[in-house]
Amino acid sequence: MKTGLVRGFLAVGTWTLISRVSGFVRDILMAAWLGTGAVAEAFVVALSLPNMFRRFFAEGAFNTAFVPMFSKKLQDPDEAQRFAREAFSGLFLTVLALSAVAMIFMPGLVWLMASGFQGDERFDLAVEYGRITFPYILLISMASMISGVLNANGRFTAAAAAPVLLNLLFIVAMWLGRWKGWDLGLTLAWATPVTGIAQLALVWWDARRTGYVFWPRRPRLSPDMRRLIAVALPAAFAGGVVQINLLIGRQVASRFEGAVTWLYYSDRLYQLPLGIVGAAVAVVLLPELARRLRAEDHAGGQSAYSRATEFGLFLTLPAAFAIAVIAQPMVATLFERGAFSAFDTQQTAAALVVYALGLPAFVLQKILQPLYFAREDTRTPFRYALLSMVVNAVVAFGLMPLLGFLAAAIGTTVAAWLMVGQLWWGTRDMGQAARADARLSRAFPRILLASALMAGALWVGREWLEDAGLGRGVSLAILVFGGAAIYFTLAFVIAGYRPSELKAAVRRN
Repeated sequence: MKTGLVRGFLAVGTWTLISRVSGFVRDILMAAWLGTGAVAEAFVVALSLPNMFRRFFAEGAFNTAFVPMFSKKLQDPDEAQRFAREAFSGLFLTVLALSAVAMIFMPGLVWLMASGFQGDERFDLAVEYGRITFPYILLISMASMISGVLNANGRFTAAAAAPVLLNLLFIVAMWLGRWKGWDLGLTLAWATPVTGIAQLALVWWDARRTGYVFWPRRPRLSPDMRRLIAVALPAAFAGGVVQINLLIGRQVASRFEGAVTWLYYSDRLYQLPLGIVGAAVAVVLLPELARRLRAEDHAGGQSAYSRATEFGLFLTLPAAFAIAVIAQPMVATLFERGAFSAFDTQQTAAALVVYALGLPAFVLQKILQPLYFAREDTRTPFRYALLSMVVNAVVAFGLMPLLGFLAAAIGTTVAAWLMVGQLWWGTRDMGQAARADARLSRAFPRILLASALMAGALWVGREWLEDAGLGRGVSLAILVFGGAAIYFTLAFVIAGYRPSELKAAVRRN
């Protein structure tokens, strides 16, 4: 089934938007009912453990190696089926063993994640919650692998919709917990593996409709599996470096009371455009580039890369500018109620501004990395990630005595831009497919100018609305929708740039 790039972007992006909106409802309830206290911080750390290993094994190393190899086998359905089943069984056994070990050594994992918790109640709570939530990694890893099969076949909806189930089930669990008087920390912990079952069931059902049925079997070390391991190991190391960067941030934050949740909520806000744009582009672009390279369609590869970059920048740059300007009213409107105080808003907004400065870099990484992965080159990004990790650690721990928990966000942003610079420099020998075309070169300065002018208008509007006394919700809505209207108007006026042209250009590919 042939699916256009823009159609794929929109399918993934739309469901990701629904996921993010439902995720905001979940986070609003968590902020109001748990605040930034010990239970909230312990649960955030416990939930981050399976999510960290999920990105490391499934969405990171495994799918990075698996999707290009699987995409190249789709011309022979029987061969594709065999390879997918072998990969499923191998991943299942690996993650099952990891889960067993992790649950035994959970205190050590919590210490590695947040050593600042040592000696207070947050540590014991995080260990208890961690042992309950960690089996989620097995369920979501298998779901991620099946999602890779669906994406390579041009089926994006079920895989993109699966995270919505997680948020909805969390919301239901919290409402039940409040109604029944349950411990909300334990309620959320037990809800986590339930959400994994639901997500796995959804993508498994869609894969079966597509003709793929997955059951765990005894793994076979076939030549294809050896090749998969050889490609995945460097990607696993690269993924490990990325996760170490996250660990550095958690370690810094755990030394300041409340900082783990401040960073968590600010991360959730900037992840909205990152998830909608960056994840959508990366999910669709990797199999598309792999197909183009297999067919030696270098012009088509250049067009796919350039349109993905243009699509990403067109939506990400204005989001970054806007978030940096309206961070405080965003956090106050969404989270400042119940147990979430005005001081929590101030600290969360400060971190959000820093993350916003790195938002374009986070998206550009997701666009540049498929240029390597489609060529089954996972070693080069690993080398780049190592240097970024060192820089992140130096910045985060070096600035911690001066700037406190904000040093963690600064380190993350600086490392992200360094990674983009390295990835871009490394594409100079990749030929035409890794070059920006004339359309992208013309579009970028226009997008940047429109974004900057929109940010200026938002700054003036924010000052006016603060004096108008219209209420938080109304003021934020005016800023968000007014900023969007201003940006799209400017994008049209500045040299007549139209997003409809981008959609039409990509569909022709």
